[in-house]
Amino acid sequence: MADLIKFTKMHGAGNDYIYINTIKYPIEHPEELAIKWSTFHTGIGSDGLVLIGKSQVADFSMRIFNADGSEAMMCGNASRCIGKYLYDNKLTDKSEIALETLSGIKYLKLTISEGKVAKVTVDMGSPKLEEVVINGKPENIISKEITAGNQTYKATAISMGNPHLVIYINDIERIDLPTIGPILERHPLFPGRINVEFAQKLDNNKVRMRVWERGSGITMACGTGACATAVAGFIIGETGRDVEIIMDGGSLNIKWDEQTDRVYMAGEAVTVFEGEIAL
Repeated sequence: MADLIKFTKMHGAGNDYIYINTIKYPIEHPEELAIKWSTFHTGIGSDGLVLIGKSQVADFSMRIFNADGSEAMMCGNASRCIGKYLYDNKLTDKSEIALETLSGIKYLKLTISEGKVAKVTVDMGSPKLEEVVINGKPENIISKEITAGNQTYKATAISMGNPHLVIYINDIERIDLPTIGPILERHPLFPGRINVEFAQKLDNNKVRMRVWERGSGITMACGTGACATAVAGFIIGETGRDVEIIMDGGSLNIKWDEQTDRVYMAGEAVTVFEGEIAL
């Protein structure tokens, strides 16, 4: 008989993952399980698999595997959900948690209401301009023309621990994301592939965004993508430093602090359901 392990399905602004406490349920071959379990109709269905574990340098650790089995370096929505998971399941009584990720330690601040986590704010660290090699020389991409699918876009590349290509446009509803998303993800400028965000400014403090995630395709939301969109918007003069990013699955509040150069992301984390699944 196959071993059964417990899982929790959670989402942040519609960005949904399967969460496993590997302290209690150690698993092997997470790449294969991410593909199997993330598949709709025959699996649980999700954007990927998140493993919660021990850490020697922080309170806990996080590993993320996309729906295609590739490992991601960071996910803002997943980190918020982990904060809720840890507190609500009494794995910690802290309201401030240090979380080890492949892109460094992230700090979570929990807002508690009636004994449960209602909102999580994540210190996402300082953004960086993505560097690419053009004609043998490293360059940053800031409002640079990039051609893909017979279209030319002005794009800005930002790293929030993982790479993002942010494109501000006038009408986001006209974008054929299923077609252009994978083309831009695999653009020759980005041999390691890249996440893609299309954004439309609504006003100085509000932006509508859609995302094509590297390794997962279209998702309802992306935390690091929302952060990259806010940073790019300020750099190219579209927005202020404190922005609401509205995505298909919900909104996140992003603040790029001028004094510390750090990006803070705040939003809900929601438990959808719990269950058991065979390894």
